[in-house]
Amino acid sequence: MLEDVKKNATQKMQKSLDALKNDLAKIRTGRAHAGLLDHVMVEYYGSLVAVNQVANVNVGDARTINVQPYEKNMIAKVEKAIRDSDLGLNPSTNGDIVRVPMPMLTEERRRDLSKIVRSEGEGAKVAIRNVRRDANDALKKMVKDKEISEDDEHRAQDDIQKATDKAVAEVDKMLQVKEADLMAV
Repeated sequence: MLEDVKKNATQKMQKSLDALKNDLAKIRTGRAHAGLLDHVMVEYYGSLVAVNQVANVNVGDARTINVQPYEKNMIAKVEKAIRDSDLGLNPSTNGDIVRVPMPMLTEERRRDLSKIVRSEGEGAKVAIRNVRRDANDALKKMVKDKEISEDDEHRAQDDIQKATDKAVAEVDKMLQVKEADLMAV
């Protein structure tokens, strides 16, 4: 039971880290990467699907994403979906490939994105601390119900704190890498 609480807390912390990683991937830097278009939805025979489900998305060069739809009739729809997305991109069609050039970021926009990155990181840290609190509450309940001893509770709390510290350090590392990426000209 004690191991279940620790394992559960560690898994939830890992999910928070994964969610942060996904959120940070959506924040656009000056460089092109294929994951940028993952959340862009395009209409495909009456239903909305992700662009990467109807097209081959890859990086042409450091500043261009190439999107090649599997079907010719999807070219205009893919281009429109990318243009209408909240990414501020202006795609252009070149034969059967949609090219998405990445505009340069202004200094002010870089600072704004940096603030967004920090707030995302703070949200992840809060989620991790909430997991720690829930795990510690579960341990206290186990002591109260006389399922474990107080010594076991203290050892488990120390383990959970170590996992929390490790996860928070991982968040800080991710934020540092993303901010350096944003500020690189």
